[in-house]
Amino acid sequence: MFISLLIKWKIPGAVLGLGLAGTGWTANLIIYLIQQFNLNAINAAQVSNIVNGGSSLFPIVGAIIADSFLGCFSVISFFSSISLLGTVFIALTATLNSLRPTHCNGGLGSFCKDPSWVQFLVLYAGIALASMGLGGTRFTLVTMGANQFDNPQHKGIFFNWCFFSQYAAYAVGATVLVYIEDNLSWGLGFGLSVAANLLALLIFLLGNRFYLHDKPQGSPFLDIVRVMVAAFRKRNFSLSPMADDYYNPITVEGAPPNKAFRFLNRASLKAEGDIKTDGSGTIAKPWRLCSVQQVEDLKTLVRILPLWSSSIFLATPIAIHSSLTVLQALNMDRHLGQHLKIPTGSILVIEIVACAIFLTLIDRFLWLTWQNLTGKPPSPLQRIGVGHVLNVLAMAVSAFVESKRLKMVHHHDRDQSQPRSSMLALWLVPQLSLVGIGEAFHYPGQVSLYYQEFPASLRSTATAMIALIIGIAFYLGTAIIDFVRRVTSWLPDNINNGRLDNVYWMLTVVGVLNFGYYLACSRSYKYQNVGKQVDADTN
Repeated sequence: MFISLLIKWKIPGAVLGLGLAGTGWTANLIIYLIQQFNLNAINAAQVSNIVNGGSSLFPIVGAIIADSFLGCFSVISFFSSISLLGTVFIALTATLNSLRPTHCNGGLGSFCKDPSWVQFLVLYAGIALASMGLGGTRFTLVTMGANQFDNPQHKGIFFNWCFFSQYAAYAVGATVLVYIEDNLSWGLGFGLSVAANLLALLIFLLGNRFYLHDKPQGSPFLDIVRVMVAAFRKRNFSLSPMADDYYNPITVEGAPPNKAFRFLNRASLKAEGDIKTDGSGTIAKPWRLCSVQQVEDLKTLVRILPLWSSSIFLATPIAIHSSLTVLQALNMDRHLGQHLKIPTGSILVIEIVACAIFLTLIDRFLWLTWQNLTGKPPSPLQRIGVGHVLNVLAMAVSAFVESKRLKMVHHHDRDQSQPRSSMLALWLVPQLSLVGIGEAFHYPGQVSLYYQEFPASLRSTATAMIALIIGIAFYLGTAIIDFVRRVTSWLPDNINNGRLDNVYWMLTVVGVLNFGYYLACSRSYKYQNVGKQVDADTN
């Protein structure tokens, strides 16, 4: 019993190892492509954008495979191995001279030799495999870990520790491994990423005999399509008030027809020829008849969709803020004392550290205090709401800080002889901390909400919905910045000549409007499972 419980809590260790392995090569990828593969900055940034977007969207693929075909354990084992293979390829390009071009002569583009097709093949194969592996395990691993616990409170604690492990891995990778790659050896830094991936895979596999293994239930997405097709084909049928007129086989998670979205109930309305006549009671025409549970599963997705959409414009300002903050740091004094200078790419670690610290505080103190005062633990929607408020405050603080920075630039650097303002980069700490603390509230809250409210057949997909939100926000933020640059003068090549503070004020307004939309959605939303679990837990 003790060993089984210990193994269950080893999963955050696997999350930590895989996160460290992924951060070890993604955090410094642009610099590696420029310095070691002679790519220009634009092409290197494009590769990095593709990696970030793909690794954020690919968890959905892994979740669908886990839910529909293979189960969580097989998917995690496969994609962890794929990630290991890809990271090995990347490490080989850094250690074998034959797998990368010769260095540029004095950094002049005219003397740079392009990589050969073999060198490109090994590099991009490694990046593609490592990205697929990183995305395929990111949230499926969280789902499998949560499946090991029956107590909702234990699941909530587990979610917090998984997010803590992910952020801690990013913090270490973006500082320690980046420093090793920049100052010691690219091969050593990537080699440590390989070691972290291998260790995480071993930790996960060693618990195989103790895990509770989920069984895939077929493709739940096919069931969703079947419900819509069946409801459309029976659109002229009259709904019956009798429960026996609806197909509801005896299952563990069966449910009677619900009056919400009643037009979908036609999909489970029995008609002549829909059920086999051999006495088995099974469906004869799967595209004309679905079970009540399949109909209710689709209704659950329809109910939660507005809440999910509000999270897109919660994550988009964060995605925009991360890139703009780096531009601010480039134009600020990053020295800590006379000898220590913060690398520009490491400035975002402040956000990660703040989130990791607050995750532990939330778990240990805030939730207990909340429960003592209210008699109930905070609901997922309340956690997400707090995250919305903190995110709006972070954008407003960013606008104030940037306004102060621009005033100092215009006052001290009118002749542009000093490209950086004398303002310390430590002024960025409050806004980054607020973003990180907000993430400590709303990201675990969203995972908990989707995991508990989504149909059981979509549990892996539920936790991966966060990755889908981040991926959409990443590309949407890029489009918004491009739009702002085309229609305003707020973001010139030199931000000292622009109005970056106006961009932050725009994000603040977007956040306020989105928070209002979220409040409207949350007020109209009725929990399907969370309320029952909270009541059982408090009783």
